[in-house]
Amino acid sequence: MGNVSHAHPESEVRTAIAAERRELAAVFDDLPAEKWDEPSLCSGWRVREVVAHMSLGFRYSIPRVAKEIVKARGSLNRMTDRCARKDALEFSTGELTAFLRDNATHPWKPPVGGIVAALGHDVVHGLDVTVPTGVDRAVPEGRLRILLDAVDPKSFKFFGARLDGVQLRADDLDWTFGSGSPVTGAAQDLLLLTFGRKVPKGRLHGPEADRFTLT
Repeated sequence: MGNVSHAHPESEVRTAIAAERRELAAVFDDLPAEKWDEPSLCSGWRVREVVAHMSLGFRYSIPRVAKEIVKARGSLNRMTDRCARKDALEFSTGELTAFLRDNATHPWKPPVGGIVAALGHDVVHGLDVTVPTGVDRAVPEGRLRILLDAVDPKSFKFFGARLDGVQLRADDLDWTFGSGSPVTGAAQDLLLLTFGRKVPKGRLHGPEADRFTLT
């Protein structure tokens, strides 16, 4: 994700982050117990691993993160996977939800991408939970626009997004990205594609839609 643009001052992004965390905590509070063990859009993670991961940055100090990365032989992906699985076992679903709510205004930012990337982290992981579990939640347009305005091809490799040869076209707001064969869908579903996710069948339209659809 890019840095804060002139159109989206840092104060606006921070307000959006706090609101997103509080709203997602309310959603997670209402999830039936069995949903916590259903697969998320994050490959290999259930809902509970995703929610555990969402609060890692609030709970782990920088020295602890460094120690965990060493344990994971220098791999950030291996570190986050191990910590998510461990924390998902250690904490109850109520505790995992409370970590998010109680840290709504926490200033954590990912190593790359700044404060906009922090909003992306919350929004996308929230969708990783709500989309596959059938929770009908629309991310507010203002938050989506902050993230869509910051879509950056440089981040695609990090997230495993392959969007060559297609143009993403939102059908619920005025946004397009890329060039090529049109892939049309809701803006929040298209945002997921830029983060390397696939979405359930029927949510996207166009000749190349199957490339980005869960089988």
